[in-house]
Amino acid sequence: MEFKDYYKVLGVERGASDDEIKKAFRKLARKHHPDVSKAPDAAARMQDVNEAYDVLRDPEKRAAYDRVGSGLHGGQEFRPPPGWDAGFEFSGSGAPEGAGFGDHSDFFETLFGAARRARGQPPGSGRSLRGEDHHAKIVIPLEDAFHGATRSLGLRAPELDASGHVVFNQRELQVRIPKGIRAGQQIRLAGQGSPGFGGAPAGDLYLEVEFEPHPRFRVDGRDLYVTLRVAPWEAMLGASVPLRVPDGELQMNIPPGSQAGRKLRLKGRGIPGATPGDLYAVLEVVLPPAASEKARAVYEQMARDLAFDPRAGQEGGQ
Repeated sequence: MEFKDYYKVLGVERGASDDEIKKAFRKLARKHHPDVSKAPDAAARMQDVNEAYDVLRDPEKRAAYDRVGSGLHGGQEFRPPPGWDAGFEFSGSGAPEGAGFGDHSDFFETLFGAARRARGQPPGSGRSLRGEDHHAKIVIPLEDAFHGATRSLGLRAPELDASGHVVFNQRELQVRIPKGIRAGQQIRLAGQGSPGFGGAPAGDLYLEVEFEPHPRFRVDGRDLYVTLRVAPWEAMLGASVPLRVPDGELQMNIPPGSQAGRKLRLKGRGIPGATPGDLYAVLEVVLPPAASEKARAVYEQMARDLAFDPRAGQEGGQ
């Protein structure tokens, strides 16, 4: 996927004010709108202009875009890094003035599609008296899903200052992480969204959970996957070996004759829940080095005594 340089599309500098972005959009809209332009690519050009305006006119999307796009240029191969939007607080506002012509690109949907859908408010809809809901993504350790936790989390809510430039309103929240939460679930903080109007209640804040990359475990829903290293004799003769898991330590039974890559399942030892996930240990057989005369002698004796050809039956093998 190619990175889209929205500033270049509108022909403005990265530090442009809100008024400068509006003026650039209106000028390009008069030039490229299909009702005015006879160019064959007018619709596509207008779609690009509207998409760029949709992002740069909205202080929340603009701040997130600036964060992920720092130092990048249009046309570069791009994949957003994991958790790039964590800590940004998005409100439930609709589309900005002038937007709404055509669909959004894959680039836009990759960055903002999930947040836009989470808002649950279609473009152009009016605001109710109740305050708008807010949405943010938070990144937590995997261990919190096993034990639960209370964490102090900082959220940044972008807004425009008096000169039309993006500034940040930072707030700290004490958030209770419930035991058993999984990636993609949301934590609702009642009344932490926008204030209501005319005495109506405030909106809520929804925090979408994502796990920090773990050095040992891969998460799939509620299931966990871990690589378990074993010695050759443990794999061949069978053994009971210790395995550290997020909620402690357990003993894993290795069946005799296990090969590298074998997947062993521990039912119910994944992320807790009404139906807990499972833990899968994938075996990796580690050979001891022949770093001493004694070790070399053991390997030489194995080579003499064991009628073993690791390539037997391999296609194209000898």
